[in-house]
Amino acid sequence: MRLVKIGLGSVNSMVGAVHANVDRVVRMLAEMEAAGVTVACLPEQVLGGYAAEDLVQWRGFLTAQWSALEVVAEATQASGMVVVLGLAVEHRGQIYNCAAVTQRGRILGLVPKEKLPTYGVFYEMRTFTRGRPLQSVDRDGIPLGDLVFDLDFGCLGVEVCEDVWSPDGPMRRRCYAGAELIVNVSASPFRMGVLATRREMLATRSSDNQCTLAYVNLVGANDGLVFDGGGFVLSNGRPMAEAPRFREGWTAAVVDLDRTARMRTESTTWRLDAQDHGSAVRRVPAAGPGANRDGLRYPGPPGQSFFLPATQAAPPRSPRADFCEDILDALALGIGDYYEKTGAFKGIGIALSGGRDSLLTLMIAYRYLEHRFARLQGDALRSEIGKHLHVFYMPSRFSSDTTQGAAQRAAEELGARFQVVPIEDAFAREEEVTRSMLGGAEVTPVTRQNIQARLRAQRMWNWSNSSGFLFLQTGNMSEKAMGYTTIGGDLEGALGVLANVPKTVVITLLEHLLETRGFESIRICFSAPAGPELEANQKGEDELMPFRVLDACFYLYAAEKLNPGEIVQALGSMFPDDAPGVHTAWVGKFVRLFTQSIYKWVQAPLSLHIGNLDLERERALQLPVVESTEWTRPR
Repeated sequence: MRLVKIGLGSVNSMVGAVHANVDRVVRMLAEMEAAGVTVACLPEQVLGGYAAEDLVQWRGFLTAQWSALEVVAEATQASGMVVVLGLAVEHRGQIYNCAAVTQRGRILGLVPKEKLPTYGVFYEMRTFTRGRPLQSVDRDGIPLGDLVFDLDFGCLGVEVCEDVWSPDGPMRRRCYAGAELIVNVSASPFRMGVLATRREMLATRSSDNQCTLAYVNLVGANDGLVFDGGGFVLSNGRPMAEAPRFREGWTAAVVDLDRTARMRTESTTWRLDAQDHGSAVRRVPAAGPGANRDGLRYPGPPGQSFFLPATQAAPPRSPRADFCEDILDALALGIGDYYEKTGAFKGIGIALSGGRDSLLTLMIAYRYLEHRFARLQGDALRSEIGKHLHVFYMPSRFSSDTTQGAAQRAAEELGARFQVVPIEDAFAREEEVTRSMLGGAEVTPVTRQNIQARLRAQRMWNWSNSSGFLFLQTGNMSEKAMGYTTIGGDLEGALGVLANVPKTVVITLLEHLLETRGFESIRICFSAPAGPELEANQKGEDELMPFRVLDACFYLYAAEKLNPGEIVQALGSMFPDDAPGVHTAWVGKFVRLFTQSIYKWVQAPLSLHIGNLDLERERALQLPVVESTEWTRPR
């Protein structure tokens, strides 16, 4: 047996905080070293933070990361533990996104990322140079390129994040060159449903390449990107460990690399493929003896049976519950890290209307604070919540008793500080001022609605400026896509929490919280139809279309890139019971409002990203602000 203990460390690093980041790394590595870890794996760009974007063009930023890498090497020189971690490296005018390998106080080698993503939220090719197959250069005497490492326990290959998502990535080449253990260091953002995809893909790579695969992911949020952390160890496709997500920490698993070697000899397909492929990948020797492995124990299966499945300690949750909990955890982490890492705020503030969006935003902010003050219970917890979470209900003549009741009850249930600040007098004054500016002409109904929204936003900004609290924007993605929002009003805030969450998902998350936490405020909120209450008896679905149809239109148009006629056909299949002809009208309305509203949502605040389809021009859906829909119609 060749037993190796692999440590997966999910680190919550901050962009630019190189000294604080390396301190976190060194503390975690000391814990792993004390626990007898053989190979310690830490995330992509863990020393400089991800995504650093154009910050990597500052030479001082790259120099600071290199100095931090030297600190890591020196801190772990005694035990022989191998460390694999990510950083940005400059060499001869090129900047590489690298995985570095250290042992016994030495930097053994640097392996650049080959697959640089430029889709979705990624722009890596703007700043980084990709590594090339069989690349072999030296940076100040340290090998840089396509490398494998000959260590006392076996042969190690390393790669960075996106490299593992390609079936023809560097893993295959390095495994054919002899690598038995592949370590992938990642900063892979959370996306709805990504866990199952990630797990299945990694198992496939490990099986196809007949290797032991260790995958470790960054945790925490930087700007609008949320990283869920976690990691996996797989032995030739067999799951050996899965690390917890949404928290900083480390997990270790013992594997037998002799199993990997044996399965390669047994697989004629793998042997023939390796023979045909050949390899000239550069081999790097160890710096010395590795960590002591004498005390490692063979990794027996759960339940001590190789033939029977392990008994589950608790019944599994439904996929829908897992889906909801993942999104709530991701959004709470996004709020918390934005709040804490900026260092600019003393608390969190929300304009609470009593409607669905602001209520869910409040619940997510509370979830973050509940986690932050997890050591407290009862009155002590409520006291801290009251200090850090302030909500304001700002009624006008159109506000209902139901929404005020929901808002007040939510604050009572969570322990948030609650204040009613009417806007009715100011609304009347602003309406009269606008009428005078129009030369006595009547104010339009839409303007009357927007006056109310802007008064609320202005008051929140004024309060935020003086209090030092973070003002959260509460609007959802569906209504934002349709322009069903007010510039200078409900589109305002420092951070958009639900800006990439569809309305149907907002409702589902609230239903889940009602079921699992029993919040009476949600029940009160659901007793009234969804609407902004800027006019009498206003209902969002009446003014737009059913939310189920709206979200379908958005996905089919923005994600699947269907033209309007194709969307009508798809809706007919999805919703056959709708009235004839209604889908054509709804699709036409959607495309028109979506296109006309781009100028609105490009002015929205920074938002949290939790899906492959996000409504933010800088990071996701890059559409011209000025465009025509002529292409959707036949000539």
